[in-house]
Amino acid sequence: MKQVNLRLFCSIVVAVLCLTSAVAQQQKYVPPALSDPNSWSVIMLPDPQTYQKFERNQPLFELMTAWISENIDKLNIQLVVCTGDLVEQNEMINPNGKTVNQASKQQWASVARAFGRLDGKVPYVLAAGNHDYGYSNIGVRRSNYNTYFPVDKNFKTQKLIREAGLNAEGIPTMENAAFEFTSPQGRKFLLLTLEFAPRDTIIAWAKKVTAQEQYKNHTGIILTHSYLNSANEQIEKENYNITDGNYGAAIWRKLVQPSTNIQLVFSGHIGKPDDARGHVGFRTDKNAAGKKVNQMVFNAQAMGGGWYGNGGDGWLRILEFLPDGKTVKVKTFSPFFAISPTTQQFAWRTAPYDEFEFQLD
Repeated sequence: MKQVNLRLFCSIVVAVLCLTSAVAQQQKYVPPALSDPNSWSVIMLPDPQTYQKFERNQPLFELMTAWISENIDKLNIQLVVCTGDLVEQNEMINPNGKTVNQASKQQWASVARAFGRLDGKVPYVLAAGNHDYGYSNIGVRRSNYNTYFPVDKNFKTQKLIREAGLNAEGIPTMENAAFEFTSPQGRKFLLLTLEFAPRDTIIAWAKKVTAQEQYKNHTGIILTHSYLNSANEQIEKENYNITDGNYGAAIWRKLVQPSTNIQLVFSGHIGKPDDARGHVGFRTDKNAAGKKVNQMVFNAQAMGGGWYGNGGDGWLRILEFLPDGKTVKVKTFSPFFAISPTTQQFAWRTAPYDEFEFQLD
């Protein structure tokens, strides 16, 4: 009887060891790579504000842009976009040391320094969020954006600019601008970045730009801060102290749906402490020409400890555009977790809302 029990025990041990080995193999880290060598990619960075408001977090965002710099060739990165809220406060001079310990000047300098790693290497386009205006949040549309991200900061971005709209102070800046680029397969894109809750004048400007004859066959992209919520709904209204502002649903009705060429909308803004699903959303509708408009929100600022945590666990998105000219593969990756063998097993998020693909018309 004891011999039988011993054999049973040994069998169980062997089975557990085999199962453990299989799980370990499944979790073996694989670094990011293109699924097709002729693909190209766009890197999408979520709201950086929580990285910037604490000195201890600022190196994490620099790690993210350093990783992008190191992978430009490997992933054939053609463009980097950021969803806005570059800083936590636009004009704070006296941080309390608890909820924030960096003055606004330090925050702006930090995010500009991080993106400086990409200057002269790859174009990047940054949305302006509600925290990038006013004192601690938008109340007036005055921003330090243009001081730290002037048009000539990165000549790679400057080469793509075709038009610039006027900010609330009447100055043409990259808060509202149109960029043109061509994919390695020859598909032409027109990307417009729009200020937080863009004013009616900006919506009219964007509509005029996208309707120009020279862009009728381009694939239009809108990058703006606030657009979708985590229920995949276009945001109708938010309680900010501004009177002339258009949120997601209005942007859709006035600009995106009436267009014949806008096919992508990227945004950020939303979040829920340590809840990945509460930071993301996706939906597809059709514009006036019957073309699919894929709308994606991606953020991560309350991952890694909530609103006062590490800034977002280093999460970013890799959008791989396949050479068929239609398929886009979306993956969610953290260079922060990937940097160490101890944490590499956590470097990918693979839930259906974090790893998926969509089609362009």
